[in-house]
Amino acid sequence: MQTVSRFQSLRVPLNPRAVLSLGYHKNVIDHYENPRNVGSMDKSDKRVGTGLVGAPACGDVMKLQIKVDENGRIIDAKFKTFGCGSAIASSSLATEWVKGKTIDEAGSIRNSDIAKELRLPPVKLHCSSKSAISWQ
Repeated sequence: MQTVSRFQSLRVPLNPRAVLSLGYHKNVIDHYENPRNVGSMDKSDKRVGTGLVGAPACGDVMKLQIKVDENGRIIDAKFKTFGCGSAIASSSLATEWVKGKTIDEAGSIRNSDIAKELRLPPVKLHCSSKSAISWQ
């Protein structure tokens, strides 16, 4: 016999944009809906470095990659993030910020800088820390 929850009839389809916009700044929504630099690079390319960061507490996983030129300057950055909108937005912003920087300059990006730019709510600050950690 199949059991049906009495609350099942109360389920209403939710618009992801409406849910995300509750309490989130337009910068988060923009990077979530229009993420920049999504994708992967060829890991066999000697100029490509890959960082992988996970958060057991929330289940988010981020893969961030950079490609450097002969002078050590980042010429491209890509990401794949499996997680919430804040994690995706943080990864997107981080890839924009590191392009054109040296590895040392990229390593100085702090999660508080990402969180401030995106205006992340306090409960989502850990999402920006994963983006910053992956560059270090």
